[in-house]
Parts: sequence; C-alpha cells; structure tokens
Amino acid sequence: MGWIIFILCTIGFHIGLYGMFKKAGIEPWKALVPYYNTWVMVEKMPLKKYWFFLQFIPIIGQFITIWIYIKFVEHFGRFSLLHHAAAVFLPFIYFPYLGFSKNERYAGNAVVKNYKKSSAREWIDAAVFAVVAATIIRTFIFEAYVIPTGSMEKTLLVNDFLFVSKLSYGPRLPNTPLAIPFVHHTAPIINTKSYLEWIKLPYKRLWSSPVQRNDVVVFNYPVGDTVIGAYQSNMNYYDALRDEYRGDRQAILDRDDIIVRPVDKRENFIKRCVAIPGDTLQLKDAILYINGQPAYVPPHSSTFYSVQTKGQILDEETLEKDFNVETDPERQQFGVIGNGTYMIDLSAEEAERMKKLPYVESIVKDIKTYNPAVFPNDTAHYKWSEDFYGPVWIPKKDVTITLTSENIAFYRRIIAVYEQNTLEEKDGKFIINGKETNQYTFKMNYYWMMGDNRHNSQDSRFWGYVPEDHVVGRASLIWFSWNGGPRWSRIFRAIK
Repeated sequence: MGWIIFILCTIGFHIGLYGMFKKAGIEPWKALVPYYNTWVMVEKMPLKKYWFFLQFIPIIGQFITIWIYIKFVEHFGRFSLLHHAAAVFLPFIYFPYLGFSKNERYAGNAVVKNYKKSSAREWIDAAVFAVVAATIIRTFIFEAYVIPTGSMEKTLLVNDFLFVSKLSYGPRLPNTPLAIPFVHHTAPIINTKSYLEWIKLPYKRLWSSPVQRNDVVVFNYPVGDTVIGAYQSNMNYYDALRDEYRGDRQAILDRDDIIVRPVDKRENFIKRCVAIPGDTLQLKDAILYINGQPAYVPPHSSTFYSVQTKGQILDEETLEKDFNVETDPERQQFGVIGNGTYMIDLSAEEAERMKKLPYVESIVKDIKTYNPAVFPNDTAHYKWSEDFYGPVWIPKKDVTITLTSENIAFYRRIIAVYEQNTLEEKDGKFIINGKETNQYTFKMNYYWMMGDNRHNSQDSRFWGYVPEDHVVGRASLIWFSWNGGPRWSRIFRAIK
C-alpha cells in the first residue's frame, strides 16, 4: 500500500510540474527528467548556476532542491507561508493546481523583485531555517544523548551528556520522516505519538560503515517494537508475555495500552559492541571470550562484589569519594546484606584498593550460575546465566545456516521479525515464506551489545542480537556531566 501511495504522489508531482513548465514557456517534457528539470528552472528564474550543483551534496542537497522548487513557485506570484508549505509537503496536489488552474499564471522574475517580506515573515523564515538546519544535524550528523541508567558504569555515569556521531556508521534515513522535530516517539503534553506512519521508508544507510568491536554504540531497542504503556527498561512486552501472561497472547493484546513502534522510534539504548558479525562469544566465570580469546576489558567497567568487613560499618562518604559508589538505592550500586556484608558495584581497580583497607576481611566477585530469563529463553537446551553464557555465534549477512530444533530459538525472531519472513514450525520442520526448508540466509549483519556494568545491564544476554538497521551511531564525546553539580573532570572527555 505504501508503494502505491508513493507512486501516485510521484505521478501527481510530475504532472503538476509539467503544467507549470508549460505555463512558464518551457518545453513541458523537460519537467519529467530528474535534475535536468531543476537545471532548467535555475536557468529560467534565473539563479546562480552553483545552486544546481549544490543539490549533489549528500543530505543537504535534498533541501537545496526543495528551495529551488519554492523559488519557482514564487515566480507564479505565490509568496505566502501557506503556499510554500503546500509546495514542500503536498507538491503532488499543489503543483497540479498551479500547473492547470485557470486562476494561476507564471508571473516571471519581475514579480519576485517587487515583493518585500514583512518583519513577521522574516522572523518566521529564520525560525523555519533554524528548525530545518537543526533537524538535518540531529538526523544525519550528530545528536545529544543523556545517560539514563547505570548499565555502562563506570565508563559512563548517569547524567553524562554525550554527542553521538551519526556519521561513524553512515547516516540512517528515517523510517518515519513525518514527525515532530526534536521529539523521539512521544509528543510532550498531549502524550501521543510524535510521528505519522503515512509514509514508511525502507532501511537505507548512506556511506555505510560497519560497527567495530568494542565501540560504544547507541541503538534502537530491538525488542522495543511493542511496548506496554509507558516504557519500562526492565520489562518489555515479550518478557511480560512470557512471565506474567504465560504465553497467552490474546490476554495481553486485550490491554488498551499496547503501543507498536517502527524501528527508528524505538527506545534508544547505549551499550558496548563486544562481538561483530561472524564472531563466537562466550562467558565463563564472568570472563568474556571472543573467538576463543579473552576479550577487551574496559578499564572502568564494573560488576558486583560481596564485601565482608570486620564488623565495621562502611562510611558512605568514603564510598562515594574514594570508590565512586553511589549509596542511593535508586542507583543500585550498594546494598547491605547483613552481618557486616555488603554487595557493592566496583571496577576491578576499585576492588583491589578496597581489598587493602584494614577493616575489610574479604572481597569476592559475585558470580551468577543460572538465570532462566537469559536469551534465548530455551531452558530445555540452554541453562545459562549472565556469567556463564554461550557459546553464541553472531549472524552475518549472506551466510547460510542449517536450522535445527536446538538452534531455532536463536534465529526465530531474526527470521520472522527483523527480516520480515513468515515462519511456521510443524512437527520439527520449518516453513519459511510458504516453503519447507532447513536453510536460512541472513539479509543483515547483527551485533552483540553488552553493558560495561555486567550485573546491572539489560543487554544482548537478555534479548539477543542487534540488527544493523537498529544502529543509530557511535558515542564519541562527553560534553557535560551533572551530579548535584557539574562533574568538571568528565567534561569534554572522549569515550573509549
């Protein structure tokens, strides 16, 4: 349906331009040739020739083309904001009106020279330009992002403000281009969707470049396609379906607060890419291995340690000042177990320093041995935990695998959701797009993301692979940080 609407809009646009060219005394067939039509308009108005060539600048060039169309509309004597908005948003209707209405005529360059903008119009045009420029920058170049949770402690702290580079992996064209500027998925105040799905564009990335192993990446939450009411990072629709509704899909769908979101409007997450397409990942005794070799350990990454004191109560000020431990329960970095025993979130370096304190009797890393909630949620075949996990192979584009009852849990969502095939499973057999087969070839690359705070992170260990079309950009710089006041030492720090 979307393609039909797109084709009809394209036809309407060119028919209208055909009529406009005819009224302007230009051979109308020239309106049907992309880019040649803008060259002819530039010559006719006339504008400086460099405006034509500026159209070929990636991203910005599209807005130059729109500006040329607006200038051509002005040569029909139409200068109001309403007419210009129609030229931008409804050209498939407005251009046929200009081209074939008996009330409209081509007035030429003289009417443009005689037109003077009002002060109000000058302000409006300046505001529109600012919004357009900021939207281009935010969509295609870089975006500001704030750390909301402690999943990347202590590499990144809550209320670190980041710049995320969209150019690192290639700017991603928005799936839903009709949206309120500067708003992600929910419009403030009115609390409704901030976007329209009348136009849906397929995945396309300009100057595509792969994510590198150990990059800190911002991406759209893969299982955030369906959410229950206000978003909760610790419970998604699929967890609720499995754990609270015991797989009763109809019961959960009877709720009136189910929200479905396109890829680019799913919640933003930030994690470290620990494995790239083709890698094999495994965790043994909380140590990460990639392709059989110990993986890179971020120097400030943290995990929980059980700390036993010699009966002394740990001083909160010392914990915060010397060990970067927030004792506020909401930060989930510190807990009292009892009898002088504490559970504390520490980096390896901090744990070594704490071990040397005279009143600390022992300090032991907390190791989890079994958790049925980890991906792929198939306890019949995989009894894993956050610290004993894998091996898991990371899917790679154009690689073909053999599907079995043991591995289908890893790839079921990829086949049916991310790559939009139909998948049926009957009597141990697989039917993909109506054909029985045990082979599948991946259409995209996938990545494995994990938080540097290994025991306080909702990451790939719980929901699996991150498809390449979900990747937003690379976190590159901390430009500000706040914790009751500026954290001066963190400002303008590069992210590693």
